Amino acid sequence: MLQTGNYSLVLLIQLTLLAYDLFVNSFSELLRGEPVIQLVLFIIQDIAILFNVIIILLMMFNTYVFQVGLVSLLLERFRALLMFSALYLTLSICFHCWVLNLRWLASNRFVWTDGLEALFVFQRTAAVLYYYLYKRTAEYMGDPRLYEDSLWLRDAFARARQ
Repeated sequence: MLQTGNYSLVLLIQLTLLAYDLFVNSFSELLRGEPVIQLVLFIIQDIAILFNVIIILLMMFNTYVFQVGLVSLLLERFRALLMFSALYLTLSICFHCWVLNLRWLASNRFVWTDGLEALFVFQRTAAVLYYYLYKRTAEYMGDPRLYEDSLWLRDAFARARQ
Protein backbone atom coordinates (compact mmCIF):
# COMPACT_ATOMS: atom_id res chain seq x y z
CA MET A 1 0.00 0.00 0.00
CA LEU A 2 1.14 3.51 -0.72
CA GLN A 3 1.53 5.36 2.58
CA THR A 4 1.06 9.10 2.97
CA GLY A 5 4.78 9.85 3.30
CA ASN A 6 5.62 7.77 0.23
CA TYR A 7 2.77 9.24 -1.78
CA SER A 8 3.90 12.78 -0.97
CA LEU A 9 7.43 11.99 -2.15
CA VAL A 10 6.20 10.30 -5.35
CA LEU A 11 3.82 13.20 -6.05
CA LEU A 12 6.65 15.68 -5.51
CA ILE A 13 8.85 13.78 -7.98
CA GLN A 14 6.02 13.64 -10.53
CA LEU A 15 5.23 17.34 -10.24
CA THR A 16 8.94 18.22 -10.44
CA LEU A 17 9.26 16.26 -13.68
CA LEU A 18 6.13 17.97 -15.04
CA ALA A 19 7.51 21.37 -14.05
CA TYR A 20 10.79 20.63 -15.85
CA ASP A 21 8.82 19.58 -18.93
CA LEU A 22 6.82 22.81 -18.80
CA PHE A 23 10.04 24.82 -18.36
CA VAL A 24 11.65 23.24 -21.43
CA ASN A 25 8.50 23.74 -23.50
CA SER A 26 8.33 27.37 -22.44
CA PHE A 27 11.95 28.48 -22.63
CA SER A 28 13.86 26.15 -24.97
CA GLU A 29 13.60 28.67 -27.82
CA LEU A 30 15.46 31.22 -25.73
CA LEU A 31 18.37 28.79 -25.32
CA ARG A 32 18.90 28.08 -29.01
CA GLY A 33 22.32 29.75 -29.22
CA GLU A 34 24.13 26.45 -28.77
CA PRO A 35 22.41 23.41 -30.27
CA VAL A 36 24.14 21.12 -27.77
CA ILE A 37 22.34 22.85 -24.89
CA GLN A 38 19.00 22.27 -26.60
CA LEU A 39 19.94 18.67 -27.33
CA VAL A 40 20.66 18.00 -23.65
CA LEU A 41 17.46 19.78 -22.55
CA PHE A 42 15.38 17.80 -25.05
CA ILE A 43 16.92 14.46 -24.07
CA ILE A 44 16.25 15.13 -20.38
CA GLN A 45 12.70 16.25 -21.24
CA ASP A 46 11.97 13.03 -23.13
CA ILE A 47 13.44 10.95 -20.31
CA ALA A 48 11.31 12.89 -17.79
CA ILE A 49 8.15 12.12 -19.79
CA LEU A 50 9.13 8.46 -19.89
CA PHE A 51 9.85 8.42 -16.14
CA ASN A 52 6.46 9.99 -15.43
CA VAL A 53 4.75 7.24 -17.42
CA ILE A 54 6.75 4.57 -15.60
CA ILE A 55 5.92 6.09 -12.20
CA ILE A 56 2.19 6.25 -12.92
CA LEU A 57 2.22 2.64 -14.16
CA LEU A 58 4.04 1.52 -11.01
CA MET A 59 1.46 3.33 -8.91
CA MET A 60 -1.30 1.55 -10.82
CA PHE A 61 0.37 -1.83 -10.29
CA ASN A 62 0.54 -1.07 -6.56
CA THR A 63 -3.23 -0.62 -6.19
CA TYR A 64 -5.53 -3.20 -4.64
CA VAL A 65 -7.70 -2.93 -7.74
CA PHE A 66 -4.81 -4.23 -9.86
CA GLN A 67 -3.89 -6.93 -7.35
CA VAL A 68 -7.39 -8.43 -7.37
CA GLY A 69 -7.31 -8.59 -11.16
CA LEU A 70 -9.47 -5.66 -12.23
CA VAL A 71 -6.88 -4.35 -14.67
CA SER A 72 -9.62 -3.46 -17.15
CA LEU A 73 -11.16 -1.12 -14.57
CA LEU A 74 -7.85 0.74 -14.21
CA LEU A 75 -7.28 0.84 -17.96
CA GLU A 76 -10.79 2.16 -18.53
CA ARG A 77 -10.32 4.90 -15.96
CA PHE A 78 -6.83 5.94 -17.09
CA ARG A 79 -6.99 5.19 -20.82
CA ALA A 80 -6.93 8.87 -21.81
CA LEU A 81 -3.77 9.53 -19.82
CA LEU A 82 -1.97 6.50 -21.23
CA MET A 83 -2.93 7.40 -24.81
CA PHE A 84 -2.01 11.08 -24.44
CA SER A 85 1.28 10.16 -22.75
CA ALA A 86 2.26 8.00 -25.71
CA LEU A 87 1.07 10.64 -28.18
CA TYR A 88 2.85 13.46 -26.36
CA LEU A 89 6.10 11.51 -26.08
CA THR A 90 5.97 10.66 -29.79
CA LEU A 91 5.18 14.25 -30.82
CA SER A 92 7.91 15.60 -28.54
CA ILE A 93 10.57 13.27 -29.94
CA CYS A 94 9.53 14.10 -33.51
CA PHE A 95 9.56 17.84 -32.81
CA HIS A 96 12.93 17.70 -31.06
CA CYS A 97 14.53 15.72 -33.88
CA TRP A 98 13.14 18.02 -36.55
CA VAL A 99 14.15 21.25 -34.79
CA LEU A 100 17.64 20.04 -33.99
CA ASN A 101 18.12 18.71 -37.51
CA LEU A 102 17.23 22.11 -39.01
CA ARG A 103 19.14 24.17 -36.44
CA TRP A 104 22.29 22.17 -35.87
CA LEU A 105 24.52 24.06 -38.27
CA ALA A 106 22.84 27.48 -38.14
CA SER A 107 21.29 27.94 -34.71
CA ASN A 108 20.18 31.57 -35.15
CA ARG A 109 18.68 31.17 -38.62
CA PHE A 110 14.88 31.13 -39.11
CA VAL A 111 13.99 27.46 -39.63
CA TRP A 112 10.25 27.37 -39.09
CA THR A 113 8.73 25.52 -42.03
CA ASP A 114 4.98 25.02 -42.35
CA GLY A 115 5.26 21.39 -41.28
CA LEU A 116 7.37 22.28 -38.26
CA GLU A 117 4.88 24.92 -37.19
CA ALA A 118 2.03 22.41 -37.45
CA LEU A 119 3.99 19.85 -35.43
CA PHE A 120 4.79 22.56 -32.87
CA VAL A 121 1.09 23.40 -32.44
CA PHE A 122 0.09 19.73 -32.11
CA GLN A 123 2.91 19.01 -29.66
CA ARG A 124 2.05 21.98 -27.43
CA THR A 125 -1.68 21.18 -27.53
CA ALA A 126 -0.94 17.59 -26.57
CA ALA A 127 1.31 18.95 -23.79
CA VAL A 128 -1.54 20.92 -22.22
CA LEU A 129 -3.83 17.89 -22.28
CA TYR A 130 -1.02 15.66 -20.98
CA TYR A 131 -0.34 18.03 -18.05
CA TYR A 132 -4.01 18.15 -17.12
CA LEU A 133 -4.61 14.41 -17.37
CA TYR A 134 -1.36 13.51 -15.64
CA LYS A 135 -1.90 15.86 -12.71
CA ARG A 136 -5.49 14.68 -12.30
CA THR A 137 -4.42 11.03 -12.38
CA ALA A 138 -1.49 11.55 -10.01
CA GLU A 139 -3.79 13.14 -7.46
CA TYR A 140 -6.46 10.48 -7.97
CA MET A 141 -3.88 7.76 -7.30
CA GLY A 142 -3.71 9.05 -3.71
CA ASP A 143 -7.31 7.94 -3.09
CA PRO A 144 -7.24 5.36 -0.26
CA ARG A 145 -10.15 3.45 -1.85
CA LEU A 146 -7.76 2.21 -4.54
CA TYR A 147 -5.55 0.54 -1.92
CA GLU A 148 -8.13 -1.30 0.20
CA ASP A 149 -11.11 -3.55 -0.13
CA SER A 150 -14.40 -1.65 -0.41
CA LEU A 151 -18.00 -2.13 -1.47
CA TRP A 152 -17.61 -0.48 -4.90
CA LEU A 153 -14.67 -2.75 -5.62
CA ARG A 154 -16.66 -5.86 -4.67
CA ASP A 155 -19.48 -4.70 -6.96
CA ALA A 156 -17.05 -4.14 -9.83
CA PHE A 157 -15.50 -7.57 -9.22
CA ALA A 158 -18.94 -9.21 -9.21
CA ARG A 159 -19.85 -7.48 -12.49
CA ALA A 160 -16.57 -8.59 -14.05
CA ARG A 161 -17.20 -12.23 -13.12
CA GLN A 162 -20.62 -12.31 -14.78
